[in-house]
Amino acid sequence: MLKNYFKIAWRNLKRHKSYAAINIVGLSLGIACSILIFVLVNHHLSFDNFHSKKDRVYRVTTEWHDGEIGRSGAVPSPVGKAVRTELTFSEKAARVIDYRGTLVSIPDEKNTKKFQEEDGVVYAEPEFFDILDFPLAKGNKKDILRSPNTAIITEKMSKKYFGSTDGMGKVFRINNSINFTVTGILKDIPTNTDRPHEIYLSYENLKDHNRWLAGDSSWGGVYSGCQLFVLLKPSATVAQANTALQTLVKKNYSGRDLNIWKFKLQPLSDIHFNPELGGYADRKYLWALFFIGAFLVITACVNFINLATAQALNRAKEIGIRKVLGSLKGQLFWQFITETALITIFAVLLAYLFAEIGLPFLNDLFETQIRLQLFSDWRLPVFLLATSVVVVFLSGSYPGLILARFQPVEALKSRLSQKHIGGFSLRRVLVITQFAISQMLIIGTIVVASQMHYSKTSDLGFVKDGIVTIPVPSQDKSKLNTFTTRLASIPGVQSTTLCFQPPASNSNNTTDIKFENRAESERWNVNTKTADEHYLETFGLKLVAGRNFFPSDTIREWVVNETFAKKLKVGSPAELIGKSATISGITAPIVGVIKDFYNYSFHSEISAVVVFPGLDNYGTCALRVNMNNSKATMASVEKVWNETFTDYIYSQQFLDERVAEFYELDNIMLSLIKFFACIAIFIGCLGLYGLVSFMAVRKTKEIGVRKVLGARMQSILWMFGKEFSTLLIIAFAIAAPLAWWAMHKYLQDYTYKINIGIWIFLASIGCTFLIALLTVGYRSVRASLANPVTSLRTE
Repeated sequence: MLKNYFKIAWRNLKRHKSYAAINIVGLSLGIACSILIFVLVNHHLSFDNFHSKKDRVYRVTTEWHDGEIGRSGAVPSPVGKAVRTELTFSEKAARVIDYRGTLVSIPDEKNTKKFQEEDGVVYAEPEFFDILDFPLAKGNKKDILRSPNTAIITEKMSKKYFGSTDGMGKVFRINNSINFTVTGILKDIPTNTDRPHEIYLSYENLKDHNRWLAGDSSWGGVYSGCQLFVLLKPSATVAQANTALQTLVKKNYSGRDLNIWKFKLQPLSDIHFNPELGGYADRKYLWALFFIGAFLVITACVNFINLATAQALNRAKEIGIRKVLGSLKGQLFWQFITETALITIFAVLLAYLFAEIGLPFLNDLFETQIRLQLFSDWRLPVFLLATSVVVVFLSGSYPGLILARFQPVEALKSRLSQKHIGGFSLRRVLVITQFAISQMLIIGTIVVASQMHYSKTSDLGFVKDGIVTIPVPSQDKSKLNTFTTRLASIPGVQSTTLCFQPPASNSNNTTDIKFENRAESERWNVNTKTADEHYLETFGLKLVAGRNFFPSDTIREWVVNETFAKKLKVGSPAELIGKSATISGITAPIVGVIKDFYNYSFHSEISAVVVFPGLDNYGTCALRVNMNNSKATMASVEKVWNETFTDYIYSQQFLDERVAEFYELDNIMLSLIKFFACIAIFIGCLGLYGLVSFMAVRKTKEIGVRKVLGARMQSILWMFGKEFSTLLIIAFAIAAPLAWWAMHKYLQDYTYKINIGIWIFLASIGCTFLIALLTVGYRSVRASLANPVTSLRTE
């Protein structure tokens, strides 16, 4: 019986090639998108799942409750030692402190090789490798990182630095200052981890890099790269641990700080999905992708049902003969399910091919290394099987039931009409569903694109175009001055400044501030920016009161922004001039107030900012260059660098590129939504074309009569158009409020955002009408141009 089902199904598909092709293409596109979304979501859900003790691994985080609640995934470095020695809830505790953009050199008598490692290095306590599973390929786990000047690196780094030679016992140098000996080699780090670092240094050497951070008294500051991981004892609970952590606050803080500082545990499984604490992905984006994938599959199934029911009357005599010969309703139903299954099998095979083709683009977009592992990962075949079953029964059940209930007498005498296959009512609902989904995606695309355009084109309060940032070695102070002096003489370099970071940056320092003789510090923090006297000029920051600070290598004066003045509630910015403020323990007068600028992305509000000199913290040289001859200018800049800093590697980045990194994930989501919206529209158009074809076939005689009676082409076209215009308007009425709600939730993540204006909805409905017009118009024109004599002879 099953063999007979497939034989008949194959014959029907061969007989109706265009019907089969449209269905296979539509389903394959929807399923291909769902495969790509599945492997992407599965990749992110798998982050750090490979650790054997993952359910007991936590990261200690910091909260500040001072008016508003601030959070960080980092802690003051002394917390690590205190947790290990004073509290009892942890089985293991380990600090890891990472620094990005590190210079690694391989000393050699003939030629010293240099590498600029953007992922940097990590100073780690040995217990870190007892908590998380990063296994050694070589070396003794009991000995690694326990002695000063020792390091472990991955197999990949070993090959990169030492080639085919065994890396064990080899020496490399960090930032041209300290040598480390390789005492262990890690197996290559999996791609699905938030700890991708490949160079680990002994924690004992942290004091050589940052003595303050390595000390036991730095309770008042948090460096974002200082993280503490703990392995909870099996008998301990998170609530008990959080309560115990508060005893550290009582012991090491006083006064108002007792109510401000809090330490809490964060599960390992939450680290990747918590953007507030530095996580890469946001669960709501993954849910959005999941629903988009589901909508695309539903759209493809709806398209299938439309085409299947449009074809149903053409198979009426076949069904009538089968019933006369004794076929039961159940047999006819399963016959059609078999046809649907055959189409679905071809669609899944084609979808897998489409997914293989599209995966490299997805990997480029997300900078991942995802692969389709059909035979090595059970999740993908289970997903494909489950999707296939759902598609078969979702697509085939209704048309199968319609065909199975045909009455043989009416079928053989061609007396079946629209009412016998459900008329237009269900297909209208299906078309509305398709285009409601399409219009929601179109509205979403327009809103996200508009927000990205707003972020890129708004006045940020500083100049970002034509600004080049160059990381510089801050420890070589004499060469820094030589470097900037020589840069100023290069034609095309308009101004230069030494600073910690540009006005808007992902790397920021904040601290408290005490104003004048007020009894206590303010209940807000200030974003500190160390820079020389050319900072305002280079970045185009505007003074609204007072003056710039005088040239100095040490802190003598403060320049603050308007938000600083507003938070102090002292009246106009001019009233701040000459007043004193204590910041980072240093008291100095405020000599200038600059206009507000966006020091973070549009996701965050403008914070209070203070700019002051600090030669010890200059890690960046920023140049304002004439872009008309930028290539020659930057070549000259690189030459000066190579002559000045012979032991370092030159690198540069334009400031507008750095600002764009704030919205990297948003731009990725925009690209995906655009692509999926196009797929949804295309599949929707296939369904719409099927419904128009159904109408054209059923109204052939009516069109012939109308033409004989003198009807013009426009009236015949309107006969088709008015039906679908109504459906699109209904679809828009459903899609608009849903899309508004979803986009309103999306924009809540932005402090500075666009308004969802009526033009967005008008653009969406206009775009949809244009696409529908092209789809319906083609088939309608063909029907209206048909010879009325031929039409009237049609059975």
